[in-house]
Amino acid sequence: MTGDPNILSMKILVATEKPFAAAAVNGIRDIVEKNGHELALLEKYTDRNQLLDAVADADALIVRSDKVTAEVVAAARNLKIVVRAGAGFDNLDLQACTERGIVAMNTPGQNSNAVAELAIAMMIFMSRNKFTPGTGMEIKGKKVGIQAYGNVGRLVAEKAKALGMDVMAFDPFVPAEKMIEDGVTPAESLEKMYDQCNFISLHIPAIPATIGSINYNLITRMPKNGCLVNTARKEIINEPELEKVLADRPDLRYVTDVAAACQAELDEKFPKQVFATPKKMGAETAEANINAGLAAAQQICDYFATGCTKFQLNK
Repeated sequence: MTGDPNILSMKILVATEKPFAAAAVNGIRDIVEKNGHELALLEKYTDRNQLLDAVADADALIVRSDKVTAEVVAAARNLKIVVRAGAGFDNLDLQACTERGIVAMNTPGQNSNAVAELAIAMMIFMSRNKFTPGTGMEIKGKKVGIQAYGNVGRLVAEKAKALGMDVMAFDPFVPAEKMIEDGVTPAESLEKMYDQCNFISLHIPAIPATIGSINYNLITRMPKNGCLVNTARKEIINEPELEKVLADRPDLRYVTDVAAACQAELDEKFPKQVFATPKKMGAETAEANINAGLAAAQQICDYFATGCTKFQLNK
């Protein structure tokens, strides 16, 4: 074990119900040990108590989609930092972390390309009738609206333009000048974007202001044969109203990487209009898996070495 002798050795736990790829684990170990720390692994755990026991003496925690609840935080007596390897962080109880003085981080941008590629692939998949016999349509020349122009949204725009699509975006937190600079048309309002776009690609987080916000009135504004693409969070969809949309507008389609609570019912009622991946696949590439894991390990080591909190969520 190497590292700065002036930095105390910390125990860094990787707790993943769905493990990182072996290459990612090896890379994480290399970063952790080169910085003079100890790596512990809890992989494919099946019982919550296994996680509670494992975090008891951990100084740092790396998770993927694993839920770091108030119960987990309470059990982690020595915990100083937790990093979610990925962009979404609704699996971290930020309030519980803050109350304990624990720094919570994510690794924005590491999974972005993987998610963006999936969003484009879903547009093509639905345009070609879910790869079943019949006449489909090309996405070239169609208009895609991007809801939230962050890391993933920008990459979707880049790839869509490369395929000859017309790109519009709505994001109240991104200056219109930035979108224009990227060759993207800023939408005057969310409603006007839905009015005009053949595809809507969702990239908003699940926060109180957005939960259930993708509703009947919004989706039904889409033009004939429109397609709603969700690689974000299932909570942002008003599911009862989505079912009504699909019933009232048999021309509209919905494709998602986060299955609805009523997905089996939607699949049965609207087999030609909907598709959900069997399990969230947005970040399921070897590259994203490795990038997010290595970034998480490096952020923890930087925090212990210099106090760096660049990606802290609970400031």
